[in-house]
Amino acid sequence: MSPEQVLQQFQATGVQTCFHDRHIEPQIYAGLDGTNWRLADYEARGGYQALRKILTEGLTPDQVIAEVKASGLRGRGGAGFPTGLKWSFMPRQFPGQKYLVCNSDEGEPGTCKDRDILQFNPHIVIEGMAIAAYAMGISVGYNYIHGEIFQTYDRFEEALEEARAAGYLGDKIMGSTYNFQLHAAHGFGAYICGEETALLESLEGKKGQPRFKPPFPASFGLYGKPTTINNTETFAAVPWIIRNGGQAYLECGKPNNGGTKIYSVSGDVELPGNYEVPMGTPFSKLLELAGGVRKGRTLKAVIPGGSSAPVLPASIMMECTMDYDSISKAGSMLGSGAVIVMDDSRSMVESLRRLSYFYMHESCGQCTPCREGTGWLYRVVDRIHNGQGRASDMDLLNSVADNIQGRTICALGDAAAMPVRAMIKHFRHEFEALIPGYVPKAPVKA
Repeated sequence: MSPEQVLQQFQATGVQTCFHDRHIEPQIYAGLDGTNWRLADYEARGGYQALRKILTEGLTPDQVIAEVKASGLRGRGGAGFPTGLKWSFMPRQFPGQKYLVCNSDEGEPGTCKDRDILQFNPHIVIEGMAIAAYAMGISVGYNYIHGEIFQTYDRFEEALEEARAAGYLGDKIMGSTYNFQLHAAHGFGAYICGEETALLESLEGKKGQPRFKPPFPASFGLYGKPTTINNTETFAAVPWIIRNGGQAYLECGKPNNGGTKIYSVSGDVELPGNYEVPMGTPFSKLLELAGGVRKGRTLKAVIPGGSSAPVLPASIMMECTMDYDSISKAGSMLGSGAVIVMDDSRSMVESLRRLSYFYMHESCGQCTPCREGTGWLYRVVDRIHNGQGRASDMDLLNSVADNIQGRTICALGDAAAMPVRAMIKHFRHEFEALIPGYVPKAPVKA
């Protein structure tokens, strides 16, 4: 099957889910069939009612932010930072321009939820951004879209034109005094531009490299002005919250993990795809929705939050629920929600070799530990994979990872180091088996 055919089969799935004896309807993928993405379709599903509610009922920016805080919505791009709290950081009394940015630069292996949101439900992102801009007193916004998804970029541009023509964007929206101009920006495919300050550099026409923080974007962002950046899925969750209330959203999930979440399930499953389920859904249920592990195989390991998340063995993963707290307690992180399933036919050495190559290739080169360290990680794993490993390589891998993690401007260095440490922790025997004459160290006696 060609990559194009795989992508065509990898579609958005919104299903009614039974969770804690309640039937939860999808909030972002509800009623989508792959063709009903236009404005009229979105309005028929209740689209732009949340924005209309705010402007016609006179909800204040503080009331909107309070509702988002009450929802427990956390950033869906990876960090999981409380969205309402982030919005409250935007200075209210600022004499100049402020900016709102949507991070749609989705480039991490295994992650494709944002692409499908923009492809099948673009207006939900537009409405979410318009609401966010109102809450923070912002009049200009940008959606920075990954440079390798051309059809999705064109689709979003069409949706923008529809929204402008209908009066949902522009000046005096819906007859109010509220103005908001929203534009699409196309990246060039660099993974590093998913880091928020590198994204801002790219938007300004510069080389996409992360900035030192502080200052944070809320005080010094795009063009040196206060800027708030959220992920595509985060904005897509906002209209439902305003229509139904923050408490209702919170109750769709579990405490500290409100609402639904879209998981990109790939790897060794029968039905790879994007699945929207309530936060806190057992991993076993998500695996069942994806058709289970490939026929005739058994589950070996799972990367639960995108390629940068530490791998977890099947025995641990099957006890987890899909939320920030459970996955963190198990020793990994939910990240972007990209769930990579590996069955018992997979070599962990080969898997790590591929991941290490990706991070070596995508390092921007600004920080020495990342620029040099990612190359070392790949070369050492590669020689182990090729049967040319040395007895000292296991300690060397851990040493290099230790000297990368926490020593770079952005988190790409950590993202490269964490998979190495986790693979060695849980599957060390597979690496040792490929090193000629390797003799494990004797355990130290007390």
